[in-house]
Amino acid sequence: MIDGIIIRGVGGNYYVDTGNKLIECRARGLFRLKNIKPLVGDKVLIRLTEEDENQGYIEEIKERSNEMVRPPVANAEQLLIFFAVTNPEPSFLLLDKLLIAAETNKLKPIICFNKCDLADEKLKKEYENIFVNTDYRIIFTSKNEEDSLIEIKNILKDKLTVFSGPSGVGKSSIMNAVQPDFQLKTGEISDKLKRGKHTTRHAEIYKLDSGGYVVDTPGFSSFELEGIGEFDLKEYYPEIKKYDSGCRFADCLHYKEPNCVIKDAVNDGLISHTRYNNYLRLLEEIRKIKIY
Repeated sequence: MIDGIIIRGVGGNYYVDTGNKLIECRARGLFRLKNIKPLVGDKVLIRLTEEDENQGYIEEIKERSNEMVRPPVANAEQLLIFFAVTNPEPSFLLLDKLLIAAETNKLKPIICFNKCDLADEKLKKEYENIFVNTDYRIIFTSKNEEDSLIEIKNILKDKLTVFSGPSGVGKSSIMNAVQPDFQLKTGEISDKLKRGKHTTRHAEIYKLDSGGYVVDTPGFSSFELEGIGEFDLKEYYPEIKKYDSGCRFADCLHYKEPNCVIKDAVNDGLISHTRYNNYLRLLEEIRKIKIY
């Protein structure tokens, strides 16, 4: 049998990259009986048909390191979260949700502020300061700046990376700039709505000539928290975890409790007001879900 990775799935047909060629495969019936659906990113063993060496069957799906629901992809290693510095303005609440999604899916998050040629150094510094004491990697990119494209190529090399973020922030344009033969359709910003038109319709892996794969996902402007309790939320904010032990109450939510060290840390600039306010908004969102 032959090793490969599923790079695309359409109507029950799965396209498996074996390293030197692409094989169109069907999944064996046993997967359906076991309620297992092959996913883009799955590492598989395939058997070629006797009639056509370009077609085959998926015989085995290797154990997954993780499995994402949106997009439906397995074995991703890192999440490159794209927001534009402007046009459209970044939603830091959605950004926080995507950072949480990265951790829940065991992905390394990297924050990418795109269209950086539209921003001055003061604005870039303001964005960086929002994530003070988080240790998140933050990069500024533009399809027009070669140095930033080289940085992205180095990040992507030999890894399976998911590109995520709302529509219109330039994900597909960056992919095209990194490797022009992607020939991805890029969207235009809607002047009326100030958000992008959806241009990518399904999850699909694109192979990099320099090594590795990327997944361009359908753009979206909302993201719901799932399975996170109100006492768990602070675990997804590194800067809150950093100072959390100083609270007089072990179960402090850092909300309305008195003498909270997290509130002091916010006032002292050790935690950004933006991130703390987002934390409070998400806490309220989780509580509403709990009620219903």
